[in-house]
Amino acid sequence: MRILAFDCDGVICETQGTDYANAVPKRENIARINALYDGDHYILIYTGRGTVSGIDWRELTEKQFKEWGLKYHELKFGKPAFNVFVDDHAYNVADFEEGKYDNL
Repeated sequence: MRILAFDCDGVICETQGTDYANAVPKRENIARINALYDGDHYILIYTGRGTVSGIDWRELTEKQFKEWGLKYHELKFGKPAFNVFVDDHAYNVADFEEGKYDNL
């Protein structure tokens, strides 16, 4: 089993700024994540919601995931705020959306 971490806003949904209540699910990405979940991968959702503001967005976020049918094992808050993320294990969301990582 591999642990696969996904960001919430911009990967699972489209969100305008911090208007989380009106986030729009990215159905194709959710389907891809669900397929990985069904393929016995551990799905970790990591979000920066509330990192800067200090607002607790857990209840809303979990409700959205349930409504959107997202399968996951763990939801973590506290992702640091940044403009660029460099990591040796990172994949680009555009490549993910094109299905380049369907065989993770």
